[in-house]
Amino acid sequence: MITLAIDASISIGDVALLDDARVVAELSVEMKSPTVERLMPAVASVLGQNGVAPRELDRIVCGAGPGSFTSLRIAGGIAKGLSAGANVPLYAAPSLGLMVAGASLPVGRYLAAADALRGESYVALYHVSATGDVIELEHAMVVAAASVLDLATRAEAHIVSPTPIADDVIRALPRAAGVARLEGLLTASGPVDLASWEPTYGRLAEAQVKWETLHGRPLPVG
Repeated sequence: MITLAIDASISIGDVALLDDARVVAELSVEMKSPTVERLMPAVASVLGQNGVAPRELDRIVCGAGPGSFTSLRIAGGIAKGLSAGANVPLYAAPSLGLMVAGASLPVGRYLAAADALRGESYVALYHVSATGDVIELEHAMVVAAASVLDLATRAEAHIVSPTPIADDVIRALPRAAGVARLEGLLTASGPVDLASWEPTYGRLAEAQVKWETLHGRPLPVG
């Protein structure tokens, strides 16, 4: 099975091409640029350099968040566009799960945590099995950043995060190639509905929050 995987839940976007569980190619790019969109060129590079056309893919997997609003929208738009254009099914993978799955961790429990701004964190609890499969125990939620250590202690879990939350934190980024260790989750959830699927942003965009705070009312839609 040939899989194109994309994740851009943080400031680093990641693209991977897999043949079953084997990683054929992987490329990471910086997402924060006021003038250049780098994720689609990375997708084109990974496919082109390996001689794979979008229609030859068996599936596309997109990191579903939560995370950066803008980056997730870019990744989701690319994934949906390729899926629709090439008539290839699109699957969604939790980005916090890709953080754990991409870190090649031993058997155990892991609390994946990512910065959600405003003194908060996105967290989700995972178990790595003896076969290396990553199993989601608790879905992503928003918590006070100060509570992450306590949550990990109560869950008897190691913290996995891109940022140094604690001295013993396992530093890791979401890796698109981690989809190989999330196969059970992807199979159970099945492909998404292209017409309705959107990434899980976790919270409103920062610009929307500022607008609503300034105007004292919800941002008009439509």
